[in-house]
Amino acid sequence: MNISKRDYEKMVDKASPNSRLGVNCLRAFLVGGLICTLGQLLHNTFVGFGSTTDQAGAFTAMSLIFLAILLTGFGKYDNLVSFAGAGAGVPITGFANAMAAPAIEFKKEGYIFGAGAKMFLIAGPVIVYGTLASMVVGVFYFLFGR
Repeated sequence: MNISKRDYEKMVDKASPNSRLGVNCLRAFLVGGLICTLGQLLHNTFVGFGSTTDQAGAFTAMSLIFLAILLTGFGKYDNLVSFAGAGAGVPITGFANAMAAPAIEFKKEGYIFGAGAKMFLIAGPVIVYGTLASMVVGVFYFLFGR
C-alpha cells in the first residue's frame, strides 16, 4: 500500500484530536492564578499574625504543600491537573503532588522499596536538574556577579 505524503497528512489530521489551545491556556492561567492568590492570602495572614516576611513565606510554602498532598491523598489533585494542566502542575503544589502520588500508589510494596523509592520517579529528575542549574548559576554569579 503506497500512500502519498499529502494523503497521509489528511489521515493524521482526521484522526488527531482538535487542539483547544486557547481554552487550555485560559484554564491554566485561572487555576495557576487562584493557587497564587491563595498563597498570597496565606502569606498576608501569616504576616498579620506577627510572622516576619521570611517566616510567612516558609509557612505559606508548607501550607500549600500540605494542601496539595491532602488533595492528592483524596484523589482530587489529579483531577485539577487534568482540568488546568500546567496551571496546577507547575507551582510548588504540582511538585508536592508529583512526590506524594507515587508514594501513595506504591506504599503497598513497602516503605523502603515502595513509597521511599518510587516517589522520586517523577520528582528525581526535577531535583537533579534543578540542583545542577543552581550550581551553574552559582558559578556564573561567583565569577561574573561581583
